[in-house]
Amino acid sequence: QICNQHNAEASNLEKVFHRMAQTEASLDHDVSWFLLPSYWAKMVVALVSFLCFANSYDGDFVFDDSEAIINNKDLRAETPLGDLWHHDFWGSKLSSNTSHKSYRPLTVLTFRINYLFAGGFYPIGFHVINIILHCTISVLMVDVFSILLGGLQFSNKGRRLNLAPKTSLLAALLFAVHPVHTECVAGIVGRADLLCALFFLLSFLGYCKAFRENKEGHNFSIFWVLVSVILGAVAMLCKEQGITILGLNAVFDALVINKLNILDLIQKLLHKDKSLENIGLLRKGLLFRITLLMSGGASILYIRWRIMGTGPPAFTEVDNPASFADSLFVRAINYNYYYSLNAWLLLCPWWLCFDWSMGCIPLIKSVSDWRIIALAALWFCLIGLICQALCSEDSHKRRILTLGLGFLIIPFLPASNLFFRVGFVIAERVIYLPSIGYCILFTYGFSLLSKQAKKKKILAVAVLGILLINVTRCALRSSQWRSEEQLFRSALSVCPLNAKVHYNVGKNLADKGNQSAAIKYYREAVRLNPKYVHAMNNLGNILKERNELHEAEELLSLAVQIQPDFAAAWMNLGIVQNSLRRFEEAEQSYWTAIKHRKKYPDCYYNLGRLYADLNRHIDALNAWRNATVLKPEHSLAWNNMIILLDNTGNLAQAEAVGREALGLIPNDHSLMFSLANVLGKSQKYKESEALFLKAIKANPNAASYHGNLAVLYHRWGNLDLAKKHYEVSLKLDPMAPGTKENYNLLRRKLEQLQKKGG
Repeated sequence: QICNQHNAEASNLEKVFHRMAQTEASLDHDVSWFLLPSYWAKMVVALVSFLCFANSYDGDFVFDDSEAIINNKDLRAETPLGDLWHHDFWGSKLSSNTSHKSYRPLTVLTFRINYLFAGGFYPIGFHVINIILHCTISVLMVDVFSILLGGLQFSNKGRRLNLAPKTSLLAALLFAVHPVHTECVAGIVGRADLLCALFFLLSFLGYCKAFRENKEGHNFSIFWVLVSVILGAVAMLCKEQGITILGLNAVFDALVINKLNILDLIQKLLHKDKSLENIGLLRKGLLFRITLLMSGGASILYIRWRIMGTGPPAFTEVDNPASFADSLFVRAINYNYYYSLNAWLLLCPWWLCFDWSMGCIPLIKSVSDWRIIALAALWFCLIGLICQALCSEDSHKRRILTLGLGFLIIPFLPASNLFFRVGFVIAERVIYLPSIGYCILFTYGFSLLSKQAKKKKILAVAVLGILLINVTRCALRSSQWRSEEQLFRSALSVCPLNAKVHYNVGKNLADKGNQSAAIKYYREAVRLNPKYVHAMNNLGNILKERNELHEAEELLSLAVQIQPDFAAAWMNLGIVQNSLRRFEEAEQSYWTAIKHRKKYPDCYYNLGRLYADLNRHIDALNAWRNATVLKPEHSLAWNNMIILLDNTGNLAQAEAVGREALGLIPNDHSLMFSLANVLGKSQKYKESEALFLKAIKANPNAASYHGNLAVLYHRWGNLDLAKKHYEVSLKLDPMAPGTKENYNLLRRKLEQLQKKGG
């Protein structure tokens, strides 16, 4: 009898992996929604997800794209591929103390492929790939939601069945059109989240394949479990959140495959109930698979830690002010408030912002702050859902709620500040994966309402309205991400207290030449955050260019006082002091900048200009030479060396430097012009003429180019050509110094020649 009972249990166990209870298919029963074949459902989801973000395809590189793509040397062909595995997402060495430790080599690799195929930094290709990735992920969500909402069942031929076609379509559509995803899709840097999500889902689907009966009749496939672990590792190499899929696979295994009742299991463990032996056979398979998942996850995390080289990244208080609060109470309250805001973005994604730091969300410092209500609301909802997930007598309800909460919470854990400090307050991109859990809970709630509602079609129309509103919001938000001006200005109404928003609006205006408007926004950024050294530095730069030197000096002095290692501010302070003719202080500021940033070619260039003003010619030449060693394409430094050597009569050395510079920067017309002047003085007229003509071809509207070529022809005796280029030069710049006098001399000479000829 014991033997027969054991065989019956083993037989039932085999069926567990291939059959779900028929009652669980009832989720679709009362839902008034579209019922489409799987192929058409996926086509609809792909089309809708494409329509949401299609208008971002021709957007610019915006916000973080500059640092992660344009300024990232890891994208260039000359950088060895091996360097990608030792650098962070932004191209810095992982071993550096300034590295953010964001290790995403596979994402950077896709950027590099984009760059190579496009032949440069053309954003269209980058945007198109992001849109395609989101469409692909949304299509995969149809299969994922069919498993999470309907369970896992295979046909006799081993084909997975969709037991919830209507609700899985609705959940996939909700995911596809969620406006909070705009940052990931329309912002190119969001590629990390998209690739992570792609392999995250593939890992989950691979894990599900492990329970399809194979030819040998085994209950699960170790191969697919290992494939799932590998895909989880790939997801983590795209973005850190990817590792969380291994935990979710374990939760899915326990709830769906083994149908464990978590509350019942906890109670039996606490009471040491002998009935635990009845599920021993189930737990053997489960424990083995969880051991594989945990071992794989631990190995991946260990390797990741070793590669990182040092401890966690160092962030500043403005990045995440709550994490720097002295009081544990203040930290806990604010972390929970951030969680409630993330939840609100999922529920009502109308107020979206590219950056939520720098005073955007003031700290809660007292329980009398009315925002405490948001925390209470969040935990009231979460506790209610958790109680239902654990205590409900309906196994189907327990499973869906637990999976929904699992997919909502577990992928969010790396961004929660619980395990380590993160470098942001809120980041919409990190909600991309947790939104899967939100879509499960929303869809399940809709199915429960449909079951109770008498007019199901009205409820369906309401949900359809939500989808259409989200599509519209996605299209609007995508258009804002097309340019930095629109993106930054859109944040002014959402986060008016965010100093970084005002700073970025000001920087965008300054780049376009609107200095007066830029000053206004920079001043507001400094007012909102009196320690915002980057805003002080940029404002000081503009004031310097407007010759408001004393205020510029005050701002830059304050910036270096607040942040003594701010090299750029030290250099700009030196430029201002040089303009105020306080040369010793300027020299000291330049050397302080170089002390804090060893490889600083622009600072060496400005130091050379200071030495030139002081007639310290050798020091000037050495400083400019340092600039060109650090940055061989530093045209201004090369030019100044040529001009200084020319002016001091060192024509041979000036010619050598000019030829060296043109060898490195062959298409620089200013270098051609400078070298042509030197060659003309050395009476190498033919070569000088060729360089002048080449420079004029590259920059035909430079009056000085025509004027100096005219001087060359004048010396050379080609008087007609000299007359022609003098006239062109005067037409371009009637006030050109010396040109009019030379032209008058030439005209008198031509008149004398005509008289002699007559």
